[in-house]
Amino acid sequence: MSDRVDLATLTPPVALGALDARYRRTVAPLTNHLSEAALNRARLHVEVEWLIHLTDHGVLPGAPRLTDADKDYLRDVVATFGAEEIAELGEIERETLHDVKAVEYFLKRRLDAAPATLGEDTVLPRVHEIVHIFCTSEDVNNLSYAITVRDAVEQVWLPAAAAMTDDVAALAREHADAAMLARTHGQPATPTTLGKELAVLAHRLRRQLRRVAGTEYLGKINGATGTYGAHAISVPGADWEGVARAFVEHLGLTWNPLTTQIESHDWQAELYSDVARFNRVLHNLATDVWTYISLGYFRQRLSAQGSTGSSTMPHKVNPIRFENAEANLEISCALLDTLASTLVTSRLQRDLTDSSTQRNIGTAFGHSLLAVDNVRRGLAGLDVDQDALARDLDANWEVLGEAVQQAMRAASIAGATGMEDPYERLKELTRGRRVDGPGMREFIAGLGLPDDVEARLLALEPATYTGLAASLVRHLDD
Repeated sequence: MSDRVDLATLTPPVALGALDARYRRTVAPLTNHLSEAALNRARLHVEVEWLIHLTDHGVLPGAPRLTDADKDYLRDVVATFGAEEIAELGEIERETLHDVKAVEYFLKRRLDAAPATLGEDTVLPRVHEIVHIFCTSEDVNNLSYAITVRDAVEQVWLPAAAAMTDDVAALAREHADAAMLARTHGQPATPTTLGKELAVLAHRLRRQLRRVAGTEYLGKINGATGTYGAHAISVPGADWEGVARAFVEHLGLTWNPLTTQIESHDWQAELYSDVARFNRVLHNLATDVWTYISLGYFRQRLSAQGSTGSSTMPHKVNPIRFENAEANLEISCALLDTLASTLVTSRLQRDLTDSSTQRNIGTAFGHSLLAVDNVRRGLAGLDVDQDALARDLDANWEVLGEAVQQAMRAASIAGATGMEDPYERLKELTRGRRVDGPGMREFIAGLGLPDDVEARLLALEPATYTGLAASLVRHLDD
């Protein structure tokens, strides 16, 4: 190995994971919210807004009021946080060995530099001690994570997941009448329609999306053990609960009044469980569509899947989008499950297990987003093979056995005679045997059914035995 290039030393750095290399383009929008740089920008935002909040509301006796120009300057520090600032903050952190402390020092540098922009009259260089006052790192971190996770979900993940689900719903509506042989336990079963089966999946996905959309993002800013101890002893005249609540709500979050040093992360666990459940329903969709492809019900357009199907078998168009989705959903769920189960526990008033754990939030959402993108692109490359659907239905007339049996029972209840043992009679005809159309009709004609019942059953075919399946798709509009 000594004669090989050391890839770890190359510039720009070589990505360790696939999300930051092969799949970068798909997951890049999450970088604005769930990257390390985005977290630091959010920390800077919290620190700036806390400074403005305290001075605006006169919480600290003797503290100066900031002018509109001062506030604009501070907020611009957050807005312009880019490559140079990320590098500078990194240098500070290498000295502090503490990420939140580095943000505090970074902001204080900007306070000192304010006169060059605002003039010598600005008070910003004199408010050093208000930066991070009464805050632990967790006061800043819990709010920053709540902001970044909320924005990632609402601005990136949810729109992508909803658009993909809408595609599934559109396919369901388009093929609401496409009769299809169902398979329960992998065996031929009562026919359905392709649209109805896709509608079931779209309905399930939408239910999980509603849960995710209803997430309550909690935050706190109450000190070292959640008691406002330093606050109350330093400035006893302030309504610290009111100040904290107003600040958390100013950030667009829900105030949590009862915490230890950490906000309890229960909302995170709830969110990650909901996203994982969405992932698992989507995984079910991917495996079902994969199976329909293998049965020939869907044809894949090569142009939509990629230029190469198999490296050695040129006739193949592999369902790679759905297989890729399965893999990424499984990885995402593994991470989300770990986040959900780990983050709800913190020893006594604080430990740091959540610190390392939360650094994987972006990865968990990245793999889910990648799967959503793959499913959407996979669905866009499918065509329904109506002939294949029809062939399968016509080869399985025995599935009408259920209809005949239940019609016999209903006729018996209505007073018809000779309808005894319908299940056993149908089992003798159909179990383990293929029955064709003439054979099924001959059997029906020999049952002695009432004329109207017999006529309905003799007119029945597997392709028309779909019940209310087509009309059930309308529930997607509920």
